[in-house]
Amino acid sequence: MKKPKWVVEKERSKRAAAQATVWLFGLHAVRDALMNPAREKLRLVVTKNAHDKLADAIETAGIEPEMADPRKFPAPLDPGSVHQGAALEVKPLNWGKLADVCIGGTGLPTVVLLDQVTDPHNVGAVLRSAEVFGALAVIATARHAAPETGALAKTASGALERQPYLRVRNLAEAMEELRAMGYVLLGLAGEADDPLETRLDAASDRPVALVLGAEGPGLRQKTREICDALVKIPFVGEFGSLNVSNAAAVALYAASRRTAS
Repeated sequence: MKKPKWVVEKERSKRAAAQATVWLFGLHAVRDALMNPAREKLRLVVTKNAHDKLADAIETAGIEPEMADPRKFPAPLDPGSVHQGAALEVKPLNWGKLADVCIGGTGLPTVVLLDQVTDPHNVGAVLRSAEVFGALAVIATARHAAPETGALAKTASGALERQPYLRVRNLAEAMEELRAMGYVLLGLAGEADDPLETRLDAASDRPVALVLGAEGPGLRQKTREICDALVKIPFVGEFGSLNVSNAAAVALYAASRRTAS
């Protein structure tokens, strides 16, 4: 019997995911990945200078490095990548299921959902802020979102190795799953009436999911409709705007100030 089209597509996606690898680059990103026991490491390319700086991490990881001439660095990176003489091929991290990651923790749980944010530098910065302010996870879709890349890892400054970055098939379904777990869904939108702090106060004893959209289009209509409320970050001046990573940092800081009763 012929398999349904959706089954074929699912199997093809699983095979592609199993074959996918990522090249991390830069001393900080490579060091953190080498020190992460959960990270599957495949190939390490370093110059003599980078090897000396990473010697302890290389020994901990137990991987045999390939020594490279800095003038002919062989790792398949974009020409503009600032690799600092170090590149590491790895498998993407598997953080597990949303229901397992987004429950528990200390204090009142907070998660971040990104609605079609495709810029790896923005997502990397969001991951960094999420780690600093104790968010349980950053959640994005498997498609139309920034994948795990070297540029993302470098911007995250090590947070990619420690901060769960979950990729889900459908953002709306993930939001409904979080709602069923008790989360209040707050979508950030510049034109909203309610300040973020007001809604955070109203949800003082509930876990919160902060939902942010891409710069320009913002939150999609369906995403807006699923949110429990749309909120804004008040500006002192009449005009002003924040990019998505800055808005996430401000919102995460505000959410982190809540304490469990």
